[in-house]
Amino acid sequence: MDLYYEVNGNGQPVVLLTGGADVRNWTFVAPLLAKHYKVVAFDGRGTGKSPSPLEDVNQVEDLLLLLDHLGINQATLIGHSMGGQIATEFALNYPERVSKLILLAPGLSGFTYSKEFEENIKRIHEAAPDINKMVDLLLGDPSYRVLTMSPHRDLMVQMLRHHMGRMFEWPAVKLIWPQPPAIERLGELSAKTLLIIGKEDSPDNLRVANYFRKHSNAQITEIPGADHMINLTHPEKLYHQITDFMKE
Repeated sequence: MDLYYEVNGNGQPVVLLTGGADVRNWTFVAPLLAKHYKVVAFDGRGTGKSPSPLEDVNQVEDLLLLLDHLGINQATLIGHSMGGQIATEFALNYPERVSKLILLAPGLSGFTYSKEFEENIKRIHEAAPDINKMVDLLLGDPSYRVLTMSPHRDLMVQMLRHHMGRMFEWPAVKLIWPQPPAIERLGELSAKTLLIIGKEDSPDNLRVANYFRKHSNAQITEIPGADHMINLTHPEKLYHQITDFMKE
C-alpha cells in the first residue's frame, strides 16, 4: 500500500475521506472520534504525503485497496466534500463493506453545478501557476465565509497551498468514476446514511443536500452558522452528531 495513512484509537473502524486537502482536514475531528473508534485517515493519491499518480486515478478502488491492506472488512465511512463523493460511490459499488455512511457537504457525480460555480472554478484555473492567487480566489467563495473569519483560516491556507502545489506535479491523468454516476443511483444506497451540511454553505452544495433528501433515505442535518468547512470550525458539534448517529 503506497498511500499515506494514519490509524488511531480502537473499536469499530471509521475511515475519513477528504478531497482537495490531506489528513490535516481532520485535525480536530479525528482525535475526538479516536476516543471511541478505530480511526483511519489517509491522503488520496497525489495529495498530502501520498505519491503522485502515474496513471488515471480511481479513488474508489484505492479505498478498497486500503481497507483490504488494513484487514478491515466493514467500516463506517465519513467523507467531506469530494471525499463524500468518493464515499457515496464506494457505498453504491461495495455496499457489503460499508456499515454506515456519513457525508459532510458532499460532492455528487453527475450533478449539474451552477454557471457561477463553473465560472469560479475557471477563474481559479486561469490564475495558475500563481498559487497564492488561486487560494485567495477559492477562499473568496461564499462557502468559506465562516472559515475565513475563524482562527482556522491559516490551516486551510496551508492545506490549499500544499494541495495546489502537489497538483502541478501530476502528469496528464484523469479521475475515473464508476458508471452510471451516483446521481442516478441514490435510491440504491443501502447503508444507513447521515448527511451533515452547514447552513452557510454554497447554494450548489445545499442543492446537493436537497437532492439526497429527495432521492435517498439519508437523514439530513443542517448546522447553523457553519459553512463548507464545518469539520474545522464546528468539530465538537460535528463529533456529537456523528457519535449520536453511530450509536443508533
